Amino acid sequence: MGIFTTIFGGNNNENLATLVKEGAFLVDVRSPDEFAEGNVKGSTNIPLDQIAVNLDKFKGKENIVVFCRSGNRSGQAKSILEQNGFVNVTNGGTWQDVNTILKK
Repeated sequence: MGIFTTIFGGNNNENLATLVKEGAFLVDVRSPDEFAEGNVKGSTNIPLDQIAVNLDKFKGKENIVVFCRSGNRSGQAKSILEQNGFVNVTNGGTWQDVNTILKK
C-alpha cells in the first residue's frame, strides 16, 4: 500500500480534518457537471484538465486540499501542482470525505 500512498498522496484523516477546519483552499477537480450534482460548500471547481492553466488561483494559498469522486484525479492534480512548485497540497480523496469532515 505504501507505493499507492506515495503516488496518490494518501492522507492521515486527522491532518486532513485540521486543514479543512483551518480554512484550506478546497478544490474539487471533477467536471462542472459532476460538481453541479453535489459539492462541498465553499469549494472551488477547477476540473483536472484546467489545473495547469489556472495555477494563479493557487498562489498565496496557505494550504490546498484537492479532491474528486474517487481520489484518482485529485492525486493527479496534486502531482501537477507539486510539479509547478506548490508544496502545500493535500489529496483529500473523495468530495464526500471532505464534506463529512466539514460538517463535523
